[in-house]
Amino acid sequence: MHARRPTGHGGWRPGAGRKKRPGSDPHLPRARFAGATPVYVTVKLAADAPTLRTAAVARAVWAAIEAGHCADFRVVHYGVFGDQLRFVVEASGTQALTRGMQGLSIRLARAINAQLGRRGKLFAQRYQARPLRTAAAVRDAIRDVLLGARRPISAGGARLKPGAIDPHSSGLWFDGWKAAARTDVAWLRALAKAGRPTAAPRTALLARGWRTAGGPLDVDDAPRS
Repeated sequence: MHARRPTGHGGWRPGAGRKKRPGSDPHLPRARFAGATPVYVTVKLAADAPTLRTAAVARAVWAAIEAGHCADFRVVHYGVFGDQLRFVVEASGTQALTRGMQGLSIRLARAINAQLGRRGKLFAQRYQARPLRTAAAVRDAIRDVLLGARRPISAGGARLKPGAIDPHSSGLWFDGWKAAARTDVAWLRALAKAGRPTAAPRTALLARGWRTAGGPLDVDDAPRS
């Protein structure tokens, strides 16, 4: 079988096609999963995006998440970090996840850019998704999302008081803490009065099953990653 040769009149030729941006992830096929499987989603920010860990941006994220719930897609946990946003979501399948995350990404970009008075691309690339098929995987994902800011400062963590909830996460509405967490941040209390933006979990693993892999979470416990 002979290799294809360029014809000089369009069509296939060596090196043709859109070039990949440096640092971009390959567009691999999405993992398929059943509706009873929670999913850990990461959305990385563009290199020139400003910090999103401000009170104003927290409210914009809150509103964008609340507006996105539907019958086949819902955000159960979220966390905002220096270079990315993390979510634990439930979706009825791969297509529902794709539609839900596309809509959520658009709402987040519009709301955050408007709040910051900026234009342009907010996210660096398409989201990354990992199905969570075991209690241990779900527990680790929840810890990464709600407690990721407790990494050392040198590793990109934030300054949080002992026992305090990260105000840039949905930890305020999480019922799986070992002990009552501190909420002594004025604008976090204001968010609490506005109500919960995240959805209550419906899948067995995310509702209760994750506790079998180690019990409730300690608010001061830094994640492994």
